[in-house]
Amino acid sequence: MDNLRQGSIKEAHRRPPFKKAHKGNLIEKIMHGVFLLAAFTSIFSLVLIVIFIFTNGLPMMFEYGLTDFIFGQTWNRTTFGLLPMILGSILVTIGAVSIGVPIGVMTAIFMAEFCPKWLYEFLKPAVNLMAGIPSIVYGFFALRIIVPQIRQLFGGPGNSMLAAIMLLAIMILPTVISLSEAAIRSVPRSYFSGSIALGASPERSIFSVLVPAAKSGIFSSIVLGVGRAIGETMAVVMVAGNQPLMPRGLTEGVRTLTTNIVMEMAYASGQHRDALVATGVVLFIFIMIINTTFLIMKNKEAK
Repeated sequence: MDNLRQGSIKEAHRRPPFKKAHKGNLIEKIMHGVFLLAAFTSIFSLVLIVIFIFTNGLPMMFEYGLTDFIFGQTWNRTTFGLLPMILGSILVTIGAVSIGVPIGVMTAIFMAEFCPKWLYEFLKPAVNLMAGIPSIVYGFFALRIIVPQIRQLFGGPGNSMLAAIMLLAIMILPTVISLSEAAIRSVPRSYFSGSIALGASPERSIFSVLVPAAKSGIFSSIVLGVGRAIGETMAVVMVAGNQPLMPRGLTEGVRTLTTNIVMEMAYASGQHRDALVATGVVLFIFIMIINTTFLIMKNKEAK
């Protein structure tokens, strides 16, 4: 009987007090509510944005004529043809991604696998600093450095599609580098060790084993880089030339969807203002199509 009583006392000491357990459950429920509220706030904000853009933009598009609005080639205060800006956004984004993504992924591989520790301690903060630089600073840099070089090499004003492509390629580098490096470092090291044990060289193990294993994260970095390139505005305004004309060459001026909105919204009114909001609708749909396409491609590769 004494042994049984002593065992019961010891068991009671092992159990946490009821008040502490109750307090922990209360805190957990409160935090669950906070997280749930934050999630609903994000969703609600997105829904409000979508409702505002579509309710203000779609009526104008159908009233003016969807075909004329999307495929028209003239844009002024009375005629609203968006095709030059659509093509400008597509070409500038493709050019920036074609330059920025290979450089960013290769830099991430170098930082994750080849970079000496002393150099990594300098490169990592530098990449993080690039991500924090305001867009207007990038634009001023391109205006003072990239544009004069293009003017000197190719002639013309220098403010051109090529300047916008080079600027955006630089701006997407921090996103691509940081996320790709994190994806490569998240791959279990046993993959690399197993490849080495099978006789592969370190370089082949990295490019044939680690990088394919990290392709999901690298793919996500590319998607975010594309989103950054499409959505950038102020920096592009400073260097692209901003001519609402069909793209005629890399050294000619171009206008994107985002710059079209920001340049004219301050003085727009009536149908002109509605046309700019409708431009936001086209941009929103454009981004949704790109993200959906990347998501489908990613899911197919995962299977």
